[in-house]
Amino acid sequence: MSSSKISKVAIVGAGGNVGSFIASALLKTGKHTITAITRTDSQSKLPNGVSVAQVDYSSHSSLVYALKGHDALVITLSGHAAIQEIEEKLVRAAGEAGVPWILPNEWSPDTAHEELVRDVPMFQPKVATRKTIEKLGQSSFISVVTGFWYEYTLANPGAYGFDLNNQAVTLFDEGKTKVSTSTWPQIGRAVAALLSLPIESETEACLDNFRNKVVYVSSFSVDQEDMFASVLRVTGSKRDGWTVTNEDAQGRFDTGFKEMKEGKWSGFGKVMYTRVFFPDGCGDFEHGKGTLNRLLGLPQEDIDEATKIAVERAKSPKTH
Repeated sequence: MSSSKISKVAIVGAGGNVGSFIASALLKTGKHTITAITRTDSQSKLPNGVSVAQVDYSSHSSLVYALKGHDALVITLSGHAAIQEIEEKLVRAAGEAGVPWILPNEWSPDTAHEELVRDVPMFQPKVATRKTIEKLGQSSFISVVTGFWYEYTLANPGAYGFDLNNQAVTLFDEGKTKVSTSTWPQIGRAVAALLSLPIESETEACLDNFRNKVVYVSSFSVDQEDMFASVLRVTGSKRDGWTVTNEDAQGRFDTGFKEMKEGKWSGFGKVMYTRVFFPDGCGDFEHGKGTLNRLLGLPQEDIDEATKIAVERAKSPKTH
């Protein structure tokens, strides 16, 4: 189908962390109708105003039927899902259904950075999906790189190095390597603003300019010391009340791979999260490649407000 604007959007994972913020932000614009693509047995709670299309992922025709008539498909999948297998089914069905635009399951560090993708196998399916969409030639993609999710990642011990409940932090190298990171609300706002752009325009602000490209948005680019300073402000604690250790980033990364080979889940996190803190700048795409923040009208966020959410999340057993 062809349209001068995006109005009907299908979202996979609309009840999840990222998907729910995207769905809510799109609805808030008043310009979009949202369909949540869900499994028949899904118990996910969806934002008010979202329609539901239940599908059987083993049935190609079921997916095609659910996606017909939509202008865009936004894919947000849980890290525990069979991501590459599911996403390939979705993009093939979207192509057959005539969905012109796909925002793949990106929402991550810079998967257009070849060395990062080479070193972190978990990011390789994202590249594979882009290649599949281009090879099929039926839809166009816009991959939205956001960095890791700040309030989620800070709350999880071993990710950004903080154990908030036990007042302990591991600084990778000296804790001075900047990484670009985004909050869930910022990701929602970014997608809503992006899909509210016209398809074509004589200005830079149109979807055609981002067709089959990787684009970047962020909340802020900070190092671990910046995060630590925010945590201290939010919690009212003092640095000398924390256990602070330093660990070589490369060594931590290598240990992570060793642990993965031994079947230890802890290794997965060390590999995925530590690599963006290498001194090659791969984690700081804001300064390395630039973002669409200004073009999309995204606000400059307050890191302390986001840190407060992470501190509260860390107290919940569901976080870990």
